[in-house]
Amino acid sequence: MGRHEALSDMMQRSGPAPAPGEAGGIVLSDVWLDRGQTPLFRGLSLTLTERRIGLVGANGSGKSSLLRLLNGLITPARGDITVADLDARKHRRDLPGRVGFVFQNVEHQILFPTVREEIAFGLAEQGLARAEARAQADALLAAHGCAGWGERAVEELSEGQKQLVCILAAIAPAPPILAMDEPLASLDLATRLALLARLARLPQQILMASHDLDLLADFDRILWLEAGIVVADGTPADVLPRYRAHEMARAAAAAEAALP
Repeated sequence: MGRHEALSDMMQRSGPAPAPGEAGGIVLSDVWLDRGQTPLFRGLSLTLTERRIGLVGANGSGKSSLLRLLNGLITPARGDITVADLDARKHRRDLPGRVGFVFQNVEHQILFPTVREEIAFGLAEQGLARAEARAQADALLAAHGCAGWGERAVEELSEGQKQLVCILAAIAPAPPILAMDEPLASLDLATRLALLARLARLPQQILMASHDLDLLADFDRILWLEAGIVVADGTPADVLPRYRAHEMARAAAAAEAALP
């Protein structure tokens, strides 16, 4: 049995997916996607309405690609995606206003030299006057305990502070959905826990890819991806122990294979 066949068999045993047709959220229908010359998604269908959804899987499993599809950073070869009532193909330019995106590497996201400018950019893109965008940026900073940060140079911030700025920049335009690709991976434990507490208080629907399973333990739903296939889909209590056991077995096999 090949890898895809084995994964498909696991997927069939993982339990039913959510019923299609639920209002709001995200719906993917028969989505096909290639990553370069390599096939990834082959008929992926999902309905995502839960408030906090975690994505787990090995590097290259499709987590980042799934998140980027939702924001319009990439488009599928075929299939339909609806995000917050928008057809992702027809309204690709409007998707960033519906899906705030937070990259793993802050250097891939930050564009401006000061904190205020970085956060105000998305607001100005929505049509706000420059002064109003800057005022709203300052108000958002104050609401998250960062009053007085506006004039600070981004390059002088710690990694945790930069990550917080990226998150605030993503939520400033008030998108209904927040897609986060390993947003806390480079942070120390205390900073990660503080940012996770902030995220828990946000009203947005959150989709987060993470290798830190403890951070996803109280999410509403977990998707386990392998080679573009949803291996398991359910609660953290159901999916995370299975995924952890699978990865431990894979690591043990790799270590044994490396022995002389």
